[in-house]
Amino acid sequence: MADGKKREEAGSSSISGVEHKFKNEEDEAEESTVDGCFAKFVPPPLVPLQHHLEKDKDDESLRRWKEKLLGRVEGDLNGQVEPEVTFHSIGVMSHDLGENNTRLPLDESQSSKVLFSLKEDSQYRFKLAFTVKYNIVSGLTYSNTVWRAGVQVDQSEGMLGTFAPQPLPYIHLLDEETTPSGALARGVYSAKLRFVDDDKKCHMELSYTFEITKRS
Repeated sequence: MADGKKREEAGSSSISGVEHKFKNEEDEAEESTVDGCFAKFVPPPLVPLQHHLEKDKDDESLRRWKEKLLGRVEGDLNGQVEPEVTFHSIGVMSHDLGENNTRLPLDESQSSKVLFSLKEDSQYRFKLAFTVKYNIVSGLTYSNTVWRAGVQVDQSEGMLGTFAPQPLPYIHLLDEETTPSGALARGVYSAKLRFVDDDKKCHMELSYTFEITKRS
């Protein structure tokens, strides 16, 4: 009887241990997911784009598909793994301002001056011209942080997308923004615009100054 009771207790303990193990695994699985998706996405390591172009190069249909997707970039790869994103200009578009384009990078005199002026309560968008070289840049995002008298007053962010290398510049419009209104909103602001990819590499950090003026 005693031996039977010990076997039952051992069996119960063993089952409890297994249940505890499964519960821990389930908890870990739940922690690693958010709303059914992986909480942290780790991008695959970069490989030279030439590797993708030469792989299955004897398959004519696949070669044409890659060429359609990536363009003819064989002469501009240089064996480099990291993509190179170069921003050539930034424009500001609004109904009041029209379109005002500035070449990049800014020189020292431009960095210390007001880059553009906008009316209060007006819609505007940034227009970017940039090229991509050597490899695909994946998950390019932007963030725009705005300060007034040293105090952060606004921050916006968004996705540009994934871009293959090509000789001609990409032209991209950022999301539309609206300037604040009222006497307290008018004045000079400082801001910083950053562009970062999936690998957390910053391709440009632009500090600039702008002004909000009274609507007549």
